[in-house]
Amino acid sequence: MDTARAAQEQVEEQRRSLPDAPGVYLFRDERGRVIYVGKARSLRKRVNSHFSRRGRGTRSLADAVAEIEFLVTDTEAEALLAEQRFIKLHRPIYNVRLRDDKSYPFIAISLDEEFPRVYFTRERHRPGRIYFGPFSNARKVRETLDLLGRIFQFRTCEGERPGRASGSPCLDYHIERCQAPCVGYVSAAEYRRSIEAIIDFLSGRYRAVERELEEEMQRAAARQEFERAARLRDRLQAVRALLERQRIANAAVGDVDVVAVAVSGTDANAQIFRVRDGVLADRQSFYLDNPAQRTAPEVAEEFLLQYYEGALSVPPEVVVQAGVASIGEIAEALARKRGARVEVRVAERGDKRRILELALRNAELALSQDRLRAQRRRSHRIETLERLRSALRLERLPMRIEAVDISNLMHAHTVAALVVFEGALPKKAHYRRFAVREVVQDDFAAIAQVLRRRVEERRRQLALSPHDPERDPSFAATPDLILIDGGRGQLSAGLTELDELRAAGVAVCALAKRLEEIYLPGAEEPIRLDRSSPELQLLQRIRDEAHRFALDYHRRRRTRDLRRSLLDELPGIGPARKRAILRHFGSPERVLEATREELEAVPGLPPKIARRIHEQLHKVR
Repeated sequence: MDTARAAQEQVEEQRRSLPDAPGVYLFRDERGRVIYVGKARSLRKRVNSHFSRRGRGTRSLADAVAEIEFLVTDTEAEALLAEQRFIKLHRPIYNVRLRDDKSYPFIAISLDEEFPRVYFTRERHRPGRIYFGPFSNARKVRETLDLLGRIFQFRTCEGERPGRASGSPCLDYHIERCQAPCVGYVSAAEYRRSIEAIIDFLSGRYRAVERELEEEMQRAAARQEFERAARLRDRLQAVRALLERQRIANAAVGDVDVVAVAVSGTDANAQIFRVRDGVLADRQSFYLDNPAQRTAPEVAEEFLLQYYEGALSVPPEVVVQAGVASIGEIAEALARKRGARVEVRVAERGDKRRILELALRNAELALSQDRLRAQRRRSHRIETLERLRSALRLERLPMRIEAVDISNLMHAHTVAALVVFEGALPKKAHYRRFAVREVVQDDFAAIAQVLRRRVEERRRQLALSPHDPERDPSFAATPDLILIDGGRGQLSAGLTELDELRAAGVAVCALAKRLEEIYLPGAEEPIRLDRSSPELQLLQRIRDEAHRFALDYHRRRRTRDLRRSLLDELPGIGPARKRAILRHFGSPERVLEATREELEAVPGLPPKIARRIHEQLHKVR
């Protein structure tokens, strides 16, 4: 019985043993990796539904399952929370996830400073700072900061203290973007009131901001501070004009987030309309990967929990589209995050229904535009590959290109990197690193050795069953083009090891960096492409990526070997002192450069030992 058949029977047996109870289930593939996490009111019914569906995405998910694990919970709400913990831990490839795996931007206010700054950031962990976000893109954050600067006039200079070395106000003051606290044109108390207004504004307390500005203007006029009253009047008018432009509902709507999701195949888009006091405070658009092709309500349910887990605040009400299940459980999870009651509901009429429909239209439009952009990018990549095929006179389109680069320092720590581009895009899961096994005299020998190992590994992988967990898809794949970093000599060194791949139709070329010349086997003259041509730029990008990947590996090996060969052999140095030295200097390279006095200043290191270390290091050097 083959491995695939055994795995299928194991899954069938596990499905039959599932309980009819709420809980969380995990699907694992043949390598033991968690590929999907779900929660269910009934584990047995929910898991079996994955294997009975006929959709393309669900069928591919079911085919990939080799093992089923489950965790029974007392309630569906507990299952919901456990599901999110497992998703965060395992990051399964078939669960809904934000397409851009990155840290989203925030607006931060440095309340720990006398004159706080309001600035763009992607971190949110510093004490004494208040953060607002996350925002879906950096441009929106900068637009918001620009708006706040025009209305509330906060400082933008870096550092804990405002001002510059000249002691005079900067340009921001003269264009009415800053109140110049650096030269005392505004008191700390008055500046702090502006910062508090910004906090209220970003928190959505618009009516409070409007009321406070009007009252402060009236007080200034009563004290005959007419210049200050005029500034407050202009600020109040700017706030009112902004709120009027963005008002989309009656103020009685209150504070509510409206969340809508549209799906198309394996893609999805989520729109969040943040309404505060009837004003559209923010509209955010998130592109999602939906590899299991789940429905829009299912994607919305999972997205809600992912989004609010990273959000800094939760409104008292969240409006969702029809069909979202487990509304009560979602509300309970959000209430724990907020520390107060949260209502999650489907809007059926009125302003909230109208805003939900607007959000749905925006999600569908964003998805349509994204598909159009993706189609244009695909067409451009295919056109570039076709131009490259023509320029290099290749027999087939180079859909898979592998590039090899060598990195060393005087033939020490010689390493190589192999990077892979498929469809003119990097396929980082297939990148591989090589440590050159024996001392080589030059890059030519290193290239030959690495390519020989690549060919041998491909031969070994092809001998394995496609379902064998030891099979490496990167080495098993056959490239269309192998790119070598170098000139005619590097190409010749590589060709000696590539007869087997060339017989399989693999093309080989080398790209020399100095003049960007392309060398082909048997060609007397190199090919010189226009430097602005997309086909040359693609080859340069692949070559540079191989160089970056090899250099990174080389640096790590060099640092590791430096620590082991020098610090471990120093007299009187054990693990604790080694850690203290590295912590003090930051890197082994800095230890090598240290003077005797600097070594003696290391906390916990006796001066006698420091002097011996200095002598030993200079002997080594």
